[in-house]
Amino acid sequence: MLETIWFVLWGLLWAIYFMLDGFDLGAGTLLPFIAKDEQEKRLVYKSMGPFWDGNEVWLITAGGVTFAAFPTAYAVMFSSLYSALMLVLFALIIRGVALEYRNKVEGHGWRDGWDILLFVGSAAPALLFGVAFANIFQGIPIDTEGVYRGTLFTLLNPYGLLGGLLFLCLFCYHGAVWLAIKSFGELKERAIIFAKVLWVPLLILAVAFLVASWFATNLYANYLAIPVLWIVPAIAVVGLLATRWFLEQGALWNTWFASSAVAVGATLFGVVGLFPNLLPSSLDPKASLTIYNAASSPLTLKIMLGVALIMVPVVIAYQIWVYHTFRHEVTAEELVNGEGY
Repeated sequence: MLETIWFVLWGLLWAIYFMLDGFDLGAGTLLPFIAKDEQEKRLVYKSMGPFWDGNEVWLITAGGVTFAAFPTAYAVMFSSLYSALMLVLFALIIRGVALEYRNKVEGHGWRDGWDILLFVGSAAPALLFGVAFANIFQGIPIDTEGVYRGTLFTLLNPYGLLGGLLFLCLFCYHGAVWLAIKSFGELKERAIIFAKVLWVPLLILAVAFLVASWFATNLYANYLAIPVLWIVPAIAVVGLLATRWFLEQGALWNTWFASSAVAVGATLFGVVGLFPNLLPSSLDPKASLTIYNAASSPLTLKIMLGVALIMVPVVIAYQIWVYHTFRHEVTAEELVNGEGY
């Protein structure tokens, strides 16, 4: 029972992370294409400024839960996907430095350089997270000793790359909607246009990924066995369709919440399909790591559950306060008088 509870929490933490950090990864990826002058670039940075570091708390939490609740899976994951995860880590570091250092020098060369690094530090994690999770969904080549029998290029298979493109497009769409909410003037209008344009390839990639998952993975087994679970992918599908309707109505916050539902539903689609596996093996089903053979002791799980029940609501309450406080559109006055970026 405790293993199942922690599996559910593990999946929810990843879903929350992709929902929240997804929009600023998307906004950073769109920066070179959507911002036409210095003011618009600063608008993009200001739209992320109060949120990005708080959003990454969920990544740390999800990684911490993997380490503490399922240490065997953590060890095998970070050895098997070492190259990909280190690239994600370095990219996130670059992004954080770009956000904080861009405003330190007034020169165009300095700021243009950090703009490029923000793009790289946003696009790379968005793509690589999708590649990593898609490979987990289809199974990675680990043997009965937990040794990875592949290379970085093994992960760059068609299904893995499709997952990467889906995540990248989803985050860019999520980011465009966020920029439409937070910006003003021509950037706001351009962000809405970008969102409408990105919706089409996002729909195509989502359908392609769902179809490919039928052939490349065993994710649908749980859904066929327990039909009520189809609610999970239905959330993503309905959310995606709703985003387009809300976008046409000009209801931008509703569009963002619907887009958030897509991110959560897409993540949980894979998590629910994996259960009870954490890292399925593509070499031998007996080598797969499950919530039972990879979990910590019952005492550890009980203590952690008590801590989580206290601390997670505190983090949620803090983030609700941050989003409520900075929910307003960034103004021209803030760009002049506030922190510059």
